[in-house]
Amino acid sequence: MSRILFITSNRLGDAVLSTGLLDHLTRAYPDARLTIACGPLPAPLFRSVPGLERLIPLAKRSYARHWLRLWLDCVGTRWDLVVDLRNSAVGRLVPARRRVFHAKPPRPMHKVEENAALLGLSPPPAPRLWIDDAARRQADALIPAGTGPFLAVGPTANWLGKEWPADRFARLAQRLTGQGGALQGARVAVLAAGPERERARPVLDALGDRAIDLTGRTDPMAAAACLERAALYVGNDSGLMHIAAAAGVPTVGLFGPGYPAIYGPWGPRGRVVVSEVPQADLLARVAADPNARGLMDGIAEDRVAQVADMLLAESPSLCDQFAANPDSAAELPPLR
Repeated sequence: MSRILFITSNRLGDAVLSTGLLDHLTRAYPDARLTIACGPLPAPLFRSVPGLERLIPLAKRSYARHWLRLWLDCVGTRWDLVVDLRNSAVGRLVPARRRVFHAKPPRPMHKVEENAALLGLSPPPAPRLWIDDAARRQADALIPAGTGPFLAVGPTANWLGKEWPADRFARLAQRLTGQGGALQGARVAVLAAGPERERARPVLDALGDRAIDLTGRTDPMAAAACLERAALYVGNDSGLMHIAAAAGVPTVGLFGPGYPAIYGPWGPRGRVVVSEVPQADLLARVAADPNARGLMDGIAEDRVAQVADMLLAESPSLCDQFAANPDSAAELPPLR
């Protein structure tokens, strides 16, 4: 029986984008036993990977002791393959027949392509999620019974500079789900990590009873189980955006000083809306003041709504359901 050590990111978004490569490994080596090391935050996303033998949440410790702990956990195994996306010493110091390491690409490319290049995979395998029954039961408890396809929004990010103003998220949601909107009558799920909950509060307050409050109430696996039921996701450049895209949800990602060519939502149902302010100008503002505000102000509501409408129009069966019964979104079956 072969064994594979897969070392991926501490960051949620990067970890999600590495799942395409991991999915390839589970298919190419269906009898292999997998050990996955990643950050504590994305760890729940990997708990149901086929062939998983061990999941090691790599909590950061002072003096890089987390790497020592990982080495001690892994050095006693003879690995058939080590895939190290962290380019760490651990990947070099454990016994292995074959090793591949993350390397800076010769040209800028999307992270999914960059990961696939490590094994020479073309086309690159798309990110995927292994959503388990426990997560779907949690989603059942969090989403009110009878809720049909809904709009999901992610108004926060791990850095304030990447957050589109909350009032614009609220107005966009009201526009898309209000009278004449593409998702007329739909509820709006608002997602944010626990520490970001208060920054999402203005969106929840503006939506009132229309909102489904998922802020601080889900781990990444439960968030995926909730998001796979959504009709559309609109959010900032964040891990939640990548979870939505990997779950197959039509996804609109909003980018100001970020890098959409590298971190845009992957797949045919992913779209990006970038600031009208040139990225170079935004990055210069960040360099001058890391706490600069208003970096996302150059993204117009009308443009986001236009892209969202166009993306929904590419899912005619969903739009037809809302058109047939626009005031009874709760009666619609979940989108699968």
